[in-house]
Amino acid sequence: MKREMVKGILLLATVACCCNGLLSVYALADEMKPLEFDLPKPVFIGTPKDVPAGTRMEPATGKKAPALMVPKDTVLLSEYMEVGSSDEEPIIGELDLVTDGDKEAADGSYVELGPMLQWVQIDLEEVSKIFAIVVWHYHMDARVYHDVVVQVADDPDFITNVRTVFNNDHDNSSGLGVGEAYEYFETNQGKVIDAKGVEARYVRLYSNGSTSSDQNHYTEVEVYGLMAQ
Repeated sequence: MKREMVKGILLLATVACCCNGLLSVYALADEMKPLEFDLPKPVFIGTPKDVPAGTRMEPATGKKAPALMVPKDTVLLSEYMEVGSSDEEPIIGELDLVTDGDKEAADGSYVELGPMLQWVQIDLEEVSKIFAIVVWHYHMDARVYHDVVVQVADDPDFITNVRTVFNNDHDNSSGLGVGEAYEYFETNQGKVIDAKGVEARYVRLYSNGSTSSDQNHYTEVEVYGLMAQ
């Protein structure tokens, strides 16, 4: 009899847990929304002419990727925030173009950094919960940027609590570790990176030239999230 009672209690507990789980799922769904942001105008048709052999390209499905789901209170954190860089004297443009809100494929809308591995860095001014990072390197023509790595940290020198949220450097040529993400064609859609609510103040984005040149370009970077409590 006791064994039957124990089985009955366990069954009721299991049902209760399942119900609570379903309620939690529905509650969570109500608190989420698709990430929405303005897109610049498309200006080209085609694909890069020369993609190096062995490049791990993002599979082409012919379908638009589903929108990233983020908490409903998520906001743009990076607009007009201070931008630093490994290249203190850009070849073209100023670093503040990275967060000025202008994503259009036009002269005067992007900053050009020197060759080899370079980075730009955004100071969010406060520790924040970051759910999405969207980057437009250069979309005047179809090209692929190499060694795209995105990291976050608690300090501007990227010494404390450094975490990688995106890495498509498959051979560790950047020295930042081997990445599993795919390389991709630049388009007006930008690249949406799921940061999964990581908490940090600084966001750093690396690149190492492209299929078009050795230089590195940034038209706009947007960081979406919530100020950490």
